Amino acid sequence: MGIAIPLFILGALGASNLIIARKPSAKELLAKVAPYQGWLGAGMAVYGIYNIVFWVILGIGYLTTNPVGYIVGSAVSVMMFALGMLFGVGTLKTFVKQPQAVAKMDQVVTKLAPYQGTLGIIGMITAIAFIAVGFLGL
Repeated sequence: MGIAIPLFILGALGASNLIIARKPSAKELLAKVAPYQGWLGAGMAVYGIYNIVFWVILGIGYLTTNPVGYIVGSAVSVMMFALGMLFGVGTLKTFVKQPQAVAKMDQVVTKLAPYQGTLGIIGMITAIAFIAVGFLGL
């Protein structure tokens, strides 16, 4: 459940324009978190890739024994990667020295950027769903 909090924070940053439009007082709170978005995003992108490989792909057997948990966990993994790439690509580029890999990261971010607000909302929803599944034991 601990991963839900950083996912929710990245979701809120992704949907910040939508949140601030409805609640202007949230701007101050989001501004406090914004300086850390690069590192938070980089960590979430890396952990998202790890989860996609080891939970979504290699853990497909859980779909028969725990379908709700598997589906929510898979959605969380994908959202961690997507939001992590959006906010952490700048930080990740400092560690990657291969021009092809940097170009591929730029392509991913270019494809995701138009959907930032939508991804942010979905990220917050999946974080809440992840917590709910944990509490309900599904």
